[in-house]
Amino acid sequence: MTDSWDSLKVLSDPTRLRLLALLLKEELSVAELQEILGMGQSRISSQLGLLRQAGFVSDRRDGKKAFYSLRADLSPKLLTVLRAACDSVADLPESAEDRGSLERTLQKRRQHSEQYFNLIAGRLGKGYCPGRSWEALGHLALRLVPAITVADLGAGEGLVSQLLARRAEKVWCIDNSPKMVEVGTELAKKNGLANLTYKLGDIEQVPLPDKSVDLAILSQALHHASHPQTAVNEAFRILKPGGQLLVLDLKEHDFEKAREAYGDLWLGFKESALHGFLKSAGFTKVEVNIVAREENEPHFETLLASGLKGGK
Repeated sequence: MTDSWDSLKVLSDPTRLRLLALLLKEELSVAELQEILGMGQSRISSQLGLLRQAGFVSDRRDGKKAFYSLRADLSPKLLTVLRAACDSVADLPESAEDRGSLERTLQKRRQHSEQYFNLIAGRLGKGYCPGRSWEALGHLALRLVPAITVADLGAGEGLVSQLLARRAEKVWCIDNSPKMVEVGTELAKKNGLANLTYKLGDIEQVPLPDKSVDLAILSQALHHASHPQTAVNEAFRILKPGGQLLVLDLKEHDFEKAREAYGDLWLGFKESALHGFLKSAGFTKVEVNIVAREENEPHFETLLASGLKGGK
């Protein structure tokens, strides 16, 4: 940013200000911004290009999609000016309409993932699912200890938890699909696992108290989170001091069809990204390793990340 005059000039354009007001609330793809604002791609892209050049926003690629968000290093002074500009037009009809469209877009994201898991409830594990290999699950299981309280976050039917519950003191399965919770609860009842409880909830807002579990697991769940860092932060919150988080997920890939075929929001993660999520949440002794590589195309690779929560 050259100076404050340039900043004010950027904020004086209605379209750019509407874009920034949306990106203050959520990272969004170009396609989502088109849908929210009802504008063509060329217009949206050109304005985003100016905002990026001016230093207001940054972009990232995820497969063929481009996502935009406010720069993480935006100065407090500039952020204050931006918020003031957005607040000054918040009561306009266009702003209210944008907020409503944003909520519908985010709801569509959540519904896409929920619909996929409702559809496959009762069949998960019987068909193919990227990264859900017994080799990878075996690496996770080897790190488990008995007589502990476990939270399986984004558990689905809880295939891992069904095994853990046979030795653990208590296992919580958290999933945002009502059908998955229903099917999992029936499985637990059928198998006589009284210490295995399914709860409807989101991994970004886990319905468990602070410092209540010894082990938290995110097994092939993080790439379904809108905000992976928030999900990892929640795992940190519910862990007791000395507790451990295990994350089993896909390494970053370019198999675009995974979005529709498996309801994925993220095309896997770089090792450095997983490492960063855990460190930012406060975990220590963070490790990230490749634990499996599928022989068939698209050759999905699976990462296992782990971290400890310090303190007393």
